[in-house]
Amino acid sequence: MKTIVRNATLATVVLGSAGIAAASSIPGMRGHDHTGITVPDMKQAVDFFTEVVGCQKAMSFGPFADDKGTFMQDVLGVDPKAVIEQITMVRCGTGSNIELFKYTAPDQKDLTPRNSDIGGFHIAFYVDDVAAAKTYLDAKGVKTRMGPIPVSEGPAAGQTILYFQAPWGLQLEAISYPSGMAYEKGAETVLWSPKSPEK
Repeated sequence: MKTIVRNATLATVVLGSAGIAAASSIPGMRGHDHTGITVPDMKQAVDFFTEVVGCQKAMSFGPFADDKGTFMQDVLGVDPKAVIEQITMVRCGTGSNIELFKYTAPDQKDLTPRNSDIGGFHIAFYVDDVAAAKTYLDAKGVKTRMGPIPVSEGPAAGQTILYFQAPWGLQLEAISYPSGMAYEKGAETVLWSPKSPEK
């Protein structure tokens, strides 16, 4: 348990220090709009995000393809014969949006990255009570990992986390810090949080 807490604290320190140096900005950059994820089955993905997580479907569109040219490669960096069968956008509470892609491509790989793999990632959802989230996810048959894990030391002290997985292996996290985190005292930059989206 101490190792997990120490590692969570180390990650927060490393990630948090990235904002210390002055940096340039994309002109007019306002914030994170969406995260795009390629899924193996669009219906399964939409059902998971809407019926389990609690997001709302906003729109679907597609398909997109270029039988004769290199449009797909030029725009998206994928095989020229790749096809986006459908794109669906979902909105999740007061956080940013999630864009779901259903692709087919001649060179498509079926990979499920772990958090430790280069290119691995996860999506975190702020919840009011991580223990209640675990009880709910377990009842829905969703694979959850060890936790809830409260962090009581270092800059991330005050948060509680729980990792879980979508049916196709996507890594997700439930996180809560109802009284904030330790780093916030005296911090020049405070992380945006969906619990207080106006800040």
